[in-house]
Amino acid sequence: MGRPNFVFILADDLGYADLGCYGARASVAVSPVLDGLAAGGLRFTQGYANSPVCSPTRFALMTGRWQYRLRGGAEEPLVGTARGDKVVGLAPEHPTLPSLLRAAGYTTALCGKWHLGYPPHFGPLKSGYERYFGPLSGAVDYFSHRDMTGLHDLYEQDRPTVRQGYLTDLISDAAVEFLQRQDGQRPFLLSVHYTAPHWPWETRDDSAESRRIGNALAHKDGGSVATYRQMIRHMDEGIGRIVAALRATRQIDDTLIVFTADNGGERFSDNWPLVGQKMDLLEGGIRVPLIAHWPARITPSGRCDAPVITMDWTATLLAAAGVEPHADYPMDGVSLLPAFDDARWDPQRPLFWRMKHRQQRALRDGAWKYLARDGHEYLFDLSLDERERANQALRRPERLVEMRQRWERWAATLPEVPADAAVSLVCGPEDMPALS
Repeated sequence: MGRPNFVFILADDLGYADLGCYGARASVAVSPVLDGLAAGGLRFTQGYANSPVCSPTRFALMTGRWQYRLRGGAEEPLVGTARGDKVVGLAPEHPTLPSLLRAAGYTTALCGKWHLGYPPHFGPLKSGYERYFGPLSGAVDYFSHRDMTGLHDLYEQDRPTVRQGYLTDLISDAAVEFLQRQDGQRPFLLSVHYTAPHWPWETRDDSAESRRIGNALAHKDGGSVATYRQMIRHMDEGIGRIVAALRATRQIDDTLIVFTADNGGERFSDNWPLVGQKMDLLEGGIRVPLIAHWPARITPSGRCDAPVITMDWTATLLAAAGVEPHADYPMDGVSLLPAFDDARWDPQRPLFWRMKHRQQRALRDGAWKYLARDGHEYLFDLSLDERERANQALRRPERLVEMRQRWERWAATLPEVPADAAVSLVCGPEDMPALS
């Protein structure tokens, strides 16, 4: 077998239980294609995002390193006011997954959301991608393709482009077109970063709603569970077209497809049995669906219960391609290739998080989780209490102290949170009742 192809699919704000293979409670299947990929591959039950908000996770995915090492990764999240900023973005000189693979002979393309800084200083083509189609910012309307400031935000390569259509479908179209152009002479990395099911809450049939809300993309006065689920179904259908293109070009067996999300769900999502959501270091904010499908390597119907994190996939894809990380930028993630051979594999290493928002801290070590926010500390045994309702802090004070000290030692190895790093909240208690 030669070097594999990679299709890395990233959903936006998807809840842990939104897919059928993760227990979706919808009466009509919303994710038959993804459910099929899980059945034919490996499903991770303890998959984590590097952050409970989008752009920091994307910094970690691109670099394979803690996002806190980069100034842009401190934004929670990066917003449109960063246009023209020379600092807040993914620096072109930093090695990335696409730049390392491209240097090793891979064709690289990103179809979908970038959200790692704006031109002229930052952009997909400056960080290793040869081809790009999609929006640069964190949120755009599915029909007008405008961001929250009203600016048109749809690009092909490094130029604005005007396309008619529903954004989820346009991203799928671009991905399929890229696959159809591949002739098998070079392996490829295709990143497909959907904006779905991120707000605004619009299905293919909601162009009138798009006109009504204009630039109010947070869509605080609209949406429903039914609309949200249909948005997932549209994305799933697009993924089905991507899989069909791989089969039609006889590339499916030698292609590793990875599907996951940038953070936990928001508003209409289903995180059961977890609590918390986007912006929280509770499990509902950071645990996400995670599927790997690779017929040439992965035995169907696998289940891996090891805690893994977004940046592990950078190390995994490089290892699968036989590409070494840059010596000056060592990976913080680990390769998950051993899990492809034995789903019982567990690297047994701690995972850490921090957030400026609510002064949050978290450490996952085995079954135990240390959590702090708003000055309060908690200790949970996730093997018994995934909902994080039974605080063991007073019952196991020695473990609480030990985990707090380990978190503090880890944090001391990273840059401090910059004083000017922004926390940008979409909804407050005046918009809807707080969930936690």
